[in-house]
Amino acid sequence: MRVVVDLSRCEGYAQCAFLAPDAFRMHGEEALMYDPDPDDAQRDRVLRAAAACPVQAILVDRLEGRPQERDVPVAAASS
Repeated sequence: MRVVVDLSRCEGYAQCAFLAPDAFRMHGEEALMYDPDPDDAQRDRVLRAAAACPVQAILVDRLEGRPQERDVPVAAASS
């Protein structure tokens, strides 16, 4: 799992630090520090933290190897 925080968008509400303290932490009152590659044991917490961000500054790439839309077979339409 990869995490990217748009620090220009982050307003320091610290909901992420509260919900996933091993991945996010506040440095002082305004600077957010985060782990860009948290281990899978933190997955649920990180996803909850991203969802709880009031300004949606946290992006999570799950990297689960799940198929992309173009890789999903499409059944042929019957005529």
